Amino acid sequence: MSKTVQAIRIDQHGGPEVLKVADVVLAPPADTEVTIRQHAVGLNFIDIYFRTGLYPHPLPHGLGFEAAGVVEAVGAKVGHLKVGDRVAYGQSPLGAYAQARNVPAHQVVKLPKGVSFEEAAALMLKGLTVQYLFRQTYRLQGGETILFHAAAGGVGLIACQWARALGVKLIGTVSSPEKAALAREHGAWETIDYSRENVAERVKELTSGRKVPVVYDGVGKDTWLASLDSLEPRGLMVSFGNASGPVTDVNLGILADKGSLYLTRPKLGSYVDTQAKMQAAADDLFSLVVKKKIAVRIDQRYPLAKAGEAQAALSSRKTTGATVLTLD
Repeated sequence: MSKTVQAIRIDQHGGPEVLKVADVVLAPPADTEVTIRQHAVGLNFIDIYFRTGLYPHPLPHGLGFEAAGVVEAVGAKVGHLKVGDRVAYGQSPLGAYAQARNVPAHQVVKLPKGVSFEEAAALMLKGLTVQYLFRQTYRLQGGETILFHAAAGGVGLIACQWARALGVKLIGTVSSPEKAALAREHGAWETIDYSRENVAERVKELTSGRKVPVVYDGVGKDTWLASLDSLEPRGLMVSFGNASGPVTDVNLGILADKGSLYLTRPKLGSYVDTQAKMQAAADDLFSLVVKKKIAVRIDQRYPLAKAGEAQAALSSRKTTGATVLTLD
């Protein structure tokens, strides 16, 4: 039987003010879906990209890709989940900003004991992002020195901890002494305050002139050249986000000029496009959480109705750690 739930919808692109709470009809799950009553929803920069239209999607639509809750109903062809299961997801069709919703079952994983709904909502997209960056895009073996931008953000703090667990020296860029301390507390080997220091020059100093084999850059336009200048010859530039705006009008010859560099623009969905891949990546992430090697820091909590306010805080770069919408 269909029911009505509250969800965030937008009918035009723009600022945080375009986010509206609406009553939407939730139908029973399709054969390959589950209905999840959500307890916490994760916020990410990609949500802002869809709100502004940087990432196009037909209007009107919802927002959000990750959440955690309890399975309320199961489609006829779903075998790995049952009613009452504690679950989470980090990739889904748009629409996680909602009290309840239907999600393709192959994108849903069970939560292990000891991982709360808020932790899972804050971890799934960010944690799976670090998983595919560190274990699949450029598989870190231990002993490497790497550069990771925005090390005090939600993804960055998980990256700091994961790097420490792998025995990797992570150099993290930050915007303040406070964020530098936070990144180091979470496992960064060194930090660079990009508001006061030249990133590429400092990387060269920290590596005795060698530079780094890989740069993980979720910032985009503002850090593009500094990232390239921090790479050793034939190093890999991993551009996985656009927090400062997209990188545009690039002459690919710059990769040759700066040392025959490699460039990739990955996205999580390409790495966890089946239930087996999603479960394997989640198991890798949760194993480190259970072992207390990764702890998610949730510094901002907002009710669903204040999702616009939450996004404004995120885009202003005034936040640290993760931000969640709470639905309890």
